[in-house]
Amino acid sequence: MAETLKERKDMDPEYMWDLSTLYKDDETWAKEKDQLEDMINQLSLYQGTLHNAKNLRAFFDFDTKLSRKLSDYYCYASLRNCEDTRNNDGQAMEAKAIEIYTKYATAISFAEPEILSLDEKTMEDIMQDELLKPYKFIMQKLLDAKPHVLSSKEEALLAAYTEVLSAPGKISENLQDADMTFDDVEDSHGEKHQLTESNYILLETNTDRMLRKNAFESFYKSYKGHINTFAATYNANVKEAVASAKVRHYSSSRAMSMAHEHVPESVYDGLVDTVHEYMNQMYRYVALRKKMLHLDELHYYDLYTPLMPGSTKHYTYEEAQEMVLEAVKPLGEDYVNRVKQAYHDGWIDVYPNAGKRGGAFSSGTYDSNPFILTNFTGTLDSVSTLAHEMGHSQHTWLSNHTQEPQNADYTLFVAEVASTVNENLLIEQLLAKTTDPKERLALLNQYLEGFKGTVYRQTMFAEFERDAHRMAEAGEALIASSLNNLYKKLIQEYFGEDLVIDDEVKYEWARIPHFYRPFYVYKYATSYSAAVALSEAILNDGDEAVKKYLEFLSMGGSAYPLDELKHAGVDFTTSAPVARALKKFASILDDVEETLKKLENS
Repeated sequence: MAETLKERKDMDPEYMWDLSTLYKDDETWAKEKDQLEDMINQLSLYQGTLHNAKNLRAFFDFDTKLSRKLSDYYCYASLRNCEDTRNNDGQAMEAKAIEIYTKYATAISFAEPEILSLDEKTMEDIMQDELLKPYKFIMQKLLDAKPHVLSSKEEALLAAYTEVLSAPGKISENLQDADMTFDDVEDSHGEKHQLTESNYILLETNTDRMLRKNAFESFYKSYKGHINTFAATYNANVKEAVASAKVRHYSSSRAMSMAHEHVPESVYDGLVDTVHEYMNQMYRYVALRKKMLHLDELHYYDLYTPLMPGSTKHYTYEEAQEMVLEAVKPLGEDYVNRVKQAYHDGWIDVYPNAGKRGGAFSSGTYDSNPFILTNFTGTLDSVSTLAHEMGHSQHTWLSNHTQEPQNADYTLFVAEVASTVNENLLIEQLLAKTTDPKERLALLNQYLEGFKGTVYRQTMFAEFERDAHRMAEAGEALIASSLNNLYKKLIQEYFGEDLVIDDEVKYEWARIPHFYRPFYVYKYATSYSAAVALSEAILNDGDEAVKKYLEFLSMGGSAYPLDELKHAGVDFTTSAPVARALKKFASILDDVEETLKKLENS
């Protein structure tokens, strides 16, 4: 029997994050509640006063201060809950933080309608006042949203339902991370392995095909057993988005989701259309994988395993740290030193433990250092994940240390650029060093997985979301069978004839947590496309490219995301970034084929 995960209390503190930069301990965190509620109550003092620059400046300053405290309060509770999602104390802390946020949202709901009730000339005059210079971009975004902001009473009513409307995502998350269990699975030698949400993909990379098959079937057996619950939660999530869009006078839930970032729907549709133009490269990848694995049939459980048997290397966490440091050297000494700081100052929670949230993320607040959660298992993918999340954290650090707090938060549209640039720098650095054809194939496989998983797969997810929301807007029922059929159809379309479509794949949509943040997933694909252009510029175009890139990372949320990317040299008003990325994918496939020839002739 494989070793089971340790309990949190048995983990080595050296490899756990240090949350004391947020709060000294849970008791200190708990004491913050009264001050937050008092400040939230003070928001009412500003109601009816937001009609001149002086009062608006006072209001914005107070709200910024309060928002920073709220951010600390929620972040700490959320991170504590992630440490062990089974722990009642952590769950209660996060629930309390959400409750406080709901009170805040209700208390401040008067502000936007009140500001936007001003006539256009008054707004223009106020925006030109020097007092409001630090908040000019916020005012501009308010003007953009003016047609969609409701009355004070209506906004207050909607705000009161904040916690209720976010419940579907939380229910799905708890079901996956805390309640669902999976049968142990056997490998081809009869040895049993524990299967969890966090180690599923690791098992799917195993060279033992029987283990992969059994893990695949056991994993989705559990999802099938809960599929009606997942369908109900996702239906509620989509219906909430559709209803909100109607109430706010948007043409669709997608238009509402994209409006905040000032991104036209043409960018979304352009992504899907361009990926379809290059779908032959995905089919080429699937056929190549089938050939290299010497399989008569390629199944879904064969998509993660290494292209070459025996080519997988395992790394210690310390080796992974050095690999990431080497990869980011082109970004300069300051960047490298901040990565070292992250290693030594308790930014990172490294290893999986029982009940720990699966996957990986970077979090943090304006007043704390960033925090990184990983579930490090020693694979090349784990090393790449460390580089990825470090990219997020460095983006956050640069934004927070360059911009004022109200302009520091970058939007989701650019959120995955820095992370993917780091991944690409890592792979390119390793490819430049290796002389072993087998190792080169392993690295190229990692590169191909990035394109497959981030451009093609996330675009497939984007189509699923677009179609599911359109179904709901047309009055169609989002039940398990309709969602399963939609997802299975897309799998067939994106992977082609060389992949056997196992029945279990139709349940995969239920395990994608980003679907509960409507129209988020497409940004992975656009970010990856931007990262391809930026990483190649960093490596090939010298100091000026690095300078523009670091300036982009430092812009935070001080401009619209498309404008920020244009500053760095990437223009999404055209199809060029996505097309360029998929041409790179084709060139990597060429490299694989050439490397195979060398291996065969050696």
